Amino acid sequence: MQLSKLFLLFFISLFSLSAFAYAPVGQLPDGSRAALLVESLDQQNSLLDTHNSDQYFPPASTLKLVTALAAKLELGDNFRFETQLEQIGKDVVIHFSGDPTLATEDLKQLFVVAKRNGLSRIDGDIWLDNSAFTGYDRAVGWPWDILGVCYSAPATAISLDGNCVQASIYTQEDGNTRVYVPEHFPVYVTTQASSVSKDQQESTQCDLELISSPDNHYQLQGCLTERSKPLPLKFAVQDPELYTQRMLNSVLNQLNLPFSGTVRIGQPAHSTNKALLATHSSLPLTELLETMLKKSDNLIADNLTKTLGAKFYIQPGSFSNGTEAIKQIIFSNTGINLEATPMADGSGLSRNNRFTSQAMSKILRYIWLNDSTLKMIDLMPKSGESGTLKYRRSMRKEPIKGAFIAKSGSLYGSYNMAGFGLDSSGKPTTLFVQYVADYLPPKKKSDDKPTIAPITQFETLFYQDIVKFSQAIPKK
Repeated sequence: MQLSKLFLLFFISLFSLSAFAYAPVGQLPDGSRAALLVESLDQQNSLLDTHNSDQYFPPASTLKLVTALAAKLELGDNFRFETQLEQIGKDVVIHFSGDPTLATEDLKQLFVVAKRNGLSRIDGDIWLDNSAFTGYDRAVGWPWDILGVCYSAPATAISLDGNCVQASIYTQEDGNTRVYVPEHFPVYVTTQASSVSKDQQESTQCDLELISSPDNHYQLQGCLTERSKPLPLKFAVQDPELYTQRMLNSVLNQLNLPFSGTVRIGQPAHSTNKALLATHSSLPLTELLETMLKKSDNLIADNLTKTLGAKFYIQPGSFSNGTEAIKQIIFSNTGINLEATPMADGSGLSRNNRFTSQAMSKILRYIWLNDSTLKMIDLMPKSGESGTLKYRRSMRKEPIKGAFIAKSGSLYGSYNMAGFGLDSSGKPTTLFVQYVADYLPPKKKSDDKPTIAPITQFETLFYQDIVKFSQAIPKK
């Protein structure tokens, strides 16, 4: 034990001396910024601090740790999103709650149960109640050029099928392309994109471009390099209300449920003649958070953010009151002050978000100290084994594989990680924060020799050091 302690002290001093010029940072391209923080959990020794832990960086999806913690503290493990089908006079109302996991099949089952309970026809209108949320469907700072893809699907009260449609595009021998969309999806996709060789693509600097319109129409332009297999596509539904209206009509036809009215958005006039017909509940919060953290699901994060705003302020949820609610919930429960922290959403997708490595380290320490009640650590991905970390290039091999539990975060120019280093028995012994911004390596050409990306070289060295430190700490 004494030898282990001496080794630990030597390791800390060796690493701390190099904090100002930590060697692995030299692997990053010129102009990159990095804030690195590594601490012992039990002894609170600082292994590494690049002395800019108070500087703001785009947190990207590491922000989901903050959203998850606030949801755990405010909503509780038993929380579920509920979607209710209610009859009001001759009308039928679907009360949406922003359930990010609600599927068309769930919507269908609401009417199956209602038919079983005596609903034989609908003589009035069907109302899609969207009053749970208000304000923008997309947060301030979401880039315009990614709004057509599923990881930036709108965060809406009326959410169905993840507000996402899957499709694929094929290259053809005549230089054209064609798209395939399953016929049950009520969207319209066309392509004017050309099929080109790699050399043609590089000489013309042509890329595949997506133009989306509010009526769930999508057009592909530009060019696509020739390929033998189709390229999978995932389109963000631009108008979830229109999409849900059309899917609902399909459901009613499948069930042979007569309907003579109109599908409307909003709520009907107040009436005392009400009857609850059916209710659908989502999975409990813990399972939603596991999906959110392991798969980095933005829609779950942002709809939870709006739900927190609705509950905390007793009004329809929005990005504005949701992010403020997160700050208030974190401060009142943990004492961590995020008042001056710029937050535009709960997913980390907005380019307007900022966080310091110091603040994130406090969040991580609170999660660890209270893991017996929060049980959050097991919901996070493990390096090289699960979630978004399963195939991360810097985490595929020993000794890094299986040695971390952490949340990644990536935006243009940002490569982040926040989590825990594990000892040889799999117990957290360190916390670490990696914020890398302005990472802009030279663009590679198709005839360049294969090389390991600078970010992968940096991360591999950094994570190897954390493994050494985490496993050098004496067990109590």
